[in-house]
Amino acid sequence: MSLSRELAKRSESKCELCTGEEGLTTYIVSPKDGSQLEQQVAVCSTCADQLANDDNIDPNHWRCLNDSMWSQEPAVQVVAYRMLHKLKSSTDWSADLLDMMYLDDDTRAWAEEGIVDTENQIVHVDSNGHVLQSGDNVVLIQDLNVKGSSLTAKRGVAVRRIRLDPDNAEYIEGKVDGQHIVILTKYVKKTT
Repeated sequence: MSLSRELAKRSESKCELCTGEEGLTTYIVSPKDGSQLEQQVAVCSTCADQLANDDNIDPNHWRCLNDSMWSQEPAVQVVAYRMLHKLKSSTDWSADLLDMMYLDDDTRAWAEEGIVDTENQIVHVDSNGHVLQSGDNVVLIQDLNVKGSSLTAKRGVAVRRIRLDPDNAEYIEGKVDGQHIVILTKYVKKTT
């Protein structure tokens, strides 16, 4: 969807989130229908891609919210609030920005309508605070004695295609030397 004249004028033909100027489009802030200018945000192609697909989110790109969260436009505030909420489990700075952010009651209600409750979700993080996903590869950061076995898993050993324990954020499963073991997340580091 291309930018309307009114939105281009309001945004000064720049992304209202990061001030980028390439590939500007209209982003309709759900659950609104976008029929009014107040329900739209001008976004660049980078922001649009990351807003549409959580797997593409680059936390460093969203440091721009430090400025855009103070926008006078409620739709921009809503998008900033939602993105900071998504990032708060993986970055310290986003939680700090959320604490500083002020939204009036109507804008806060609108922002919270689009947030999935992740408070009760179990999130697995490695020793460096990186979020782990099933199928990730990790490296042990210290020697581990495997209970019930004579095996010692050595520091630096790669554990490929881990599985997450659905009931405990501290446990992951993987194979070391052909043996299936449970590992505490504080003893692993995610690899790329």
